[in-house]
Amino acid sequence: MGILDMIHVTKRFGGLIAVNDVTITVEPRTIHSIIGPNGAGKTTLFNCITGFYRADEGEIIFDGEPIQFLPPDEIARMGIARTYQNIRLFSNLSVLENVLVGMHSHLHSWFIEPILGLPSYKREEAEARKEAMRLLEFVELDDKAFFLSKNLPYGEQRRLEIARALALKPKVLLLDEPTAGMNPRETEETMALIRRLRDERGITIVLIEHDMKVVMNISDTISVLDYGQKIAEGTPLEIRTNPRVIEAYLGRGAAMGLSQAA
Repeated sequence: MGILDMIHVTKRFGGLIAVNDVTITVEPRTIHSIIGPNGAGKTTLFNCITGFYRADEGEIIFDGEPIQFLPPDEIARMGIARTYQNIRLFSNLSVLENVLVGMHSHLHSWFIEPILGLPSYKREEAEARKEAMRLLEFVELDDKAFFLSKNLPYGEQRRLEIARALALKPKVLLLDEPTAGMNPRETEETMALIRRLRDERGITIVLIEHDMKVVMNISDTISVLDYGQKIAEGTPLEIRTNPRVIEAYLGRGAAMGLSQAA
């Protein structure tokens, strides 16, 4: 078993089977990409992992524990964090405050302690601010800690989302199209950051991404979904040359042409 195991996971919406009997094992400290055409079931699978949807069949095992029946907040506290396709920052809060919000589930002060200004609360608040600044330094935003998040450039807003997710102290980080809408420089910076998350912080990354250059350059393993089913899995080289994958993206004619040329 890996750090995250999806075992025969199925999710239905009425007569539509969005995820169909999918089994994927994510190994610790790897970058595991889940790719596929639009509507393949990738984000639905993410939502099942994080508890926003409950799988109709199958099991989801995280760090040896079944999580498919747990609520999202408990799954997050266990060590799974995520970002979204669309940026979801608190636009009128500062960069630092956005990260502090992400730390909420790990703070221990009772609600009355901030009101009374107790020393235990002040110590915890000071430590939280220090840790938030360390996370902002890691994503190279510490010099903009007191900017309003809405005033950051697009690529920096994406990095802030990652910093806020890191505030949950995740073992596994799910990134849903982290380079969508970025220019080439921002994309390269984000790729470097994702590698550092794995290499320097030991975080397992599960990535949904449509930019094949990104996927092929940073993934250890790639799983391919099409119409809710897993159709292929392997290394970037194996996926790049897989006729079923080529067919899913380019159509049957392209796949046949490539196989004949080979």
